[in-house]
Amino acid sequence: MERNALDRSLSVLPKKTGKPRIALFCGDPAGIGPELVQRLLDEPSRYEHVHIELIGQKSALRETARVSLHAWDGWHSAPFEPGLAAVDNGRYMLAGLREGLELARSGRVDALCFAPLNKSALRAGGMHQEDELRWFADFLNFEGACGELNVLEDLWTARVTSHVALRDVSSLLTKQKVATAIAMIFESLRRAGLQSPRIAVCGLNPHNGDHGNYGDEEAAIIEPGIALARVNGYAAEGPFPADTAFVRAIRKPDGFDGVVTMYHDQGQIAMKLLGFERGVTVHGGLPFPITTPAHGTAYDIVGQGKANPQAFFNAFDLACKMTLFDKTI
Repeated sequence: MERNALDRSLSVLPKKTGKPRIALFCGDPAGIGPELVQRLLDEPSRYEHVHIELIGQKSALRETARVSLHAWDGWHSAPFEPGLAAVDNGRYMLAGLREGLELARSGRVDALCFAPLNKSALRAGGMHQEDELRWFADFLNFEGACGELNVLEDLWTARVTSHVALRDVSSLLTKQKVATAIAMIFESLRRAGLQSPRIAVCGLNPHNGDHGNYGDEEAAIIEPGIALARVNGYAAEGPFPADTAFVRAIRKPDGFDGVVTMYHDQGQIAMKLLGFERGVTVHGGLPFPITTPAHGTAYDIVGQGKANPQAFFNAFDLACKMTLFDKTI
């Protein structure tokens, strides 16, 4: 019988008490974010178990009595031009993210979920970091390990390197970074309710390096990294050839709950092939859960009623689940 790691674990770790409180930000106002948020708000059964602090423009959303609205019509009352990555929507997104982070940092909410962002607009609006995760870490003065995790139902992935040129990946790998990525996905799965996650680790080279014929990173870096993670209490298996690691992972009931990859597309291609319109990105390692759909702002279909809300629904659901369990267990 196929298992679901999150549902399976609900009786394993003790739940926190009280209604989860979620900051929900509409994301890029020039993209499909406001449409996705409105789709969620139109289905109260999806959020009747939580309290939502909604961050967005009143002019872009229909009013509902079921959520608290942090509206910024005074900050920018004019509508944004659809499908355009511009300075104004970049600044707006950064301001909205600041509001969500402040709500979480002050304890007024337990998690932040946001609709898709546009990195070009964010940079135009003043973000100088390589991505929003690094911006989050800097804003929060967070100095611990953090990284993007991608989630498709009961399969999670982490990566040792992220938004860097492929030619730089090998030089950026260290055994400590491998061990850190394993620890981060392990702890994030525990935060989502899974007590003893099973983690697979990918190699870097074709055929896992073929005993050094195609590279030695597996023996020199990745295997020691796995060993270091185990010493620190984070069990993992591998390295496995990357072209079979995901095959192993999805074979149920004896597959893996998480896969650690060495670079961005090594995991992203597999996950998006498995379910592009259902995937979620978790900003792992930060002091509180932060989730978003794994797809982008879809400028080409803004306002056409074509946006699929499933990944956004999944991101919201996962943010709620990640507030339920005591991560200190």
